[in-house]
Amino acid sequence: MGDSIQEKIARYETFVNEGLRKDLKDTLDARDAIYDQISEYLKLAKDIEVIKDNGLTEMKTQVDLGSNFYAQAKIPDTTYIFVNIGFGFHAQLTLDEALAFITKKEAHLQKKAEKYTEKAAQIRAHIKIVLEAMAEVMKLNNTPRPRNLEL
Repeated sequence: MGDSIQEKIARYETFVNEGLRKDLKDTLDARDAIYDQISEYLKLAKDIEVIKDNGLTEMKTQVDLGSNFYAQAKIPDTTYIFVNIGFGFHAQLTLDEALAFITKKEAHLQKKAEKYTEKAAQIRAHIKIVLEAMAEVMKLNNTPRPRNLEL
């Protein structure tokens, strides 16, 4: 009977470490990616405000080509900008249209991030429940607690 309990504890330990903790990491990574998107949109909104406040009709800037490799760029007309609207599509918008889009997009992304935060909290709760149940079973059977499990 003692072997049976040890086997069950080992299965629960595997479930926590390989299942729940991996799900938690994936969920938090997805939420962080959304926060990165929000940050990019907020930077764009700030840049648009600078263009509008200073009445810039043309400007020079640096463009990230990827992997933090920048190139000089000259924008001859700031009347319109191209905004990433998702799924690999860009739309040509006026500055005011772009600000309105960014406001809506940021609110949408915040809601998605909140859902991931709630999911992460649920996964943390499941981990805690399983670990507490394992601790209770081990206490009842005077089984030493595995070293790699923490509440």
